[in-house]
Amino acid sequence: MEISMRFPDTGTSSAVAPIANITNTFPQSDCFKDLECLIGLKEIKRTLAEITAFSLVQSKRTALQLKACPNVLHMVFKGNPGTGKTTVARILGKMFAEIGVLGRGHLVEVERADLVGEYIGHTAQKTREILKKAQGGILFIDEAYTLAQGGDKDFGREAIGTMVKTMEDERNNLIIILAGYSLEMGRFLQSNPGLRSRFPIHIDFPDYDAADLLQIALLMYQERDYELTNRARWKLNNYLNEFCRTRHPHSGNARYMRNLVEKSIRLQALRIVDRDNLRRKDLITINENDLPLPEQITR
Repeated sequence: MEISMRFPDTGTSSAVAPIANITNTFPQSDCFKDLECLIGLKEIKRTLAEITAFSLVQSKRTALQLKACPNVLHMVFKGNPGTGKTTVARILGKMFAEIGVLGRGHLVEVERADLVGEYIGHTAQKTREILKKAQGGILFIDEAYTLAQGGDKDFGREAIGTMVKTMEDERNNLIIILAGYSLEMGRFLQSNPGLRSRFPIHIDFPDYDAADLLQIALLMYQERDYELTNRARWKLNNYLNEFCRTRHPHSGNARYMRNLVEKSIRLQALRIVDRDNLRRKDLITINENDLPLPEQITR
C-alpha cells in the first residue's frame, strides 16, 4: 500500500499532536534535535515522526512475540531543488540508526552517472558496488527519473533491475530513497508499476514561503557571525516576497538563499576592506547596500 505523505496546512487539530510533542517521546539525541530545528517542513517532520514511531512500535511488538507489520521504508521524495530533501534524508539515516532500524545510518548520495555503465554488464557491476557501499544506511538517488529516460535499451533500466533485486534481498538493512522533481518523479513511477509498489512512502517537499526563506537567511548569517541592519532586513523581506511571487521551479529555495547570503558577505567585504581601524560591529554588519541585485545571484 502506498502512503502519500502530503497534508494540507490546516494547523494542529486536537487529534494530531504537534511535532515538538511527538519528538519529545524519542531519544533526545542530536539527530532528533536536528530534525526539530529545521526551518519550516512542519508536515514533513510530522510524517517522519509517524514513520519513526511505527518502526519503534513494530520492534516492541516483535520483542513481545506479537505480529509485526512489514517494515518496508523505501521512499520517494518529490520536490524542487533546495527544499530539504537531502538534508532530511541525512537526518533520517541517523534517526534510524539511533532506534536500531539501520546498522550504520550513513547516507550514500548518487545520481545516474554513478549507477549506469558504458557497456553491457558494467551497469550491474557499478550499481552493486554502490548498493554494497550503502548497506546499513540510506541510498539516496537524486533525479532518479533519469534512469528510465533512455528507452527500453538504455542501461538505466539495468540499474533499476539490479536495485530492485537488492531491495528484496537486503530489505532489513537498506533504505533506498528516490528523489527528484514532482512531475518527473510521478511520470517515472507511473511508467514502472513494479517499482512504484516497492516504494510505499511518498513525501512531497513544498517550496519555502517568504517567511521561511527569511528565517533560513537569518540563520545562515548567524552561523557565519553576521547581522543584518533593520533596513537590510526590511529590504530582504520585500525582495523575498517578490521572489516567491515570480519564482520558477529551478529557483533553488534554500540553495538560492545560501548564494544570496554568500554574495552579500563578499559585497560587504568589498565595501569595508580599505577601511582602517575596523571595529567588530563593522565586520559583522550587513547593510541594505550589501544585498545583491537579483541578477547577481546564481540560482
